[in-house]
Amino acid sequence: MEFTLRKRKSNTIIPGFSLTLGYTMLYLSFIVILPLSMIVVNTLSMSWGEFFETITHPRAVASYKLSFGSALVAGLINVIFGTIIAWVLIRYDFPGKKIIDGLVDLPFALPTAVAGIALTTLYAPSGWIGKFFDFKISYTPLGIVIALTFIGLPFVVRTVQPVLQNLGREVEEASASLGANRFQTFVKVILPELYPAMITGFSLAFSRSLGEYGSVVFIAGNMPMKTEITPLIIMTKLEQYDYVGATAIAVVMLVGSFIILLFINLIQWRMNRKFNY
Repeated sequence: MEFTLRKRKSNTIIPGFSLTLGYTMLYLSFIVILPLSMIVVNTLSMSWGEFFETITHPRAVASYKLSFGSALVAGLINVIFGTIIAWVLIRYDFPGKKIIDGLVDLPFALPTAVAGIALTTLYAPSGWIGKFFDFKISYTPLGIVIALTFIGLPFVVRTVQPVLQNLGREVEEASASLGANRFQTFVKVILPELYPAMITGFSLAFSRSLGEYGSVVFIAGNMPMKTEITPLIIMTKLEQYDYVGATAIAVVMLVGSFIILLFINLIQWRMNRKFNY
């Protein structure tokens, strides 16, 4: 009888570890590993000299700096304002709340090309917003950051929202009853709970921004050495049938993204250990 009970307790709704792990590895192999490995395989047809010359071309290096730098800035902006938006949507009730909550997901549904055209028109020197500034926004790195901020915002908001939902007001009330002011409550009680979600939202927004093409290509202006992003260089090489050169630059982006995301995950792991998650 005891053996039967133990056997029943070990059963799960989904089949056992071996079968599910097999399906997981098979799915990831076809969807992730094989496509990424083909990038490396295509690049191996180049010599080391050709590879190094392609990836260190001044035009390519300038695009790396712009792509990684603008994605980093946009991700940091989204972490700050995305957390504020999530806080407002969770902590307050006000007219039109459902509409604003739905607008957060609009960058997910809107085609990126449409978003790029709309942002370019809006921030152009003669646009509704651009005409109020004495400097250019469209066709500059600033315009690229705005476009990347637009497409990355939902990742932070939707990642932080569930954490705030589970973090009830009683936590703030308990902190206040112990003599903490609002700033101390936020820094020492609320913020540690939000750190993992904020880092996750940042990594998602950063990753999404790094490979963005449609919403950026219009507002960037695509001036070599100034506002030309790396995905555009890859597309240009593909249109010129330089597939090997395109995959070489793609390898740089792949390795750079992997290193940065690994670093972000290590930070998140250390924070989880520090705050005992």
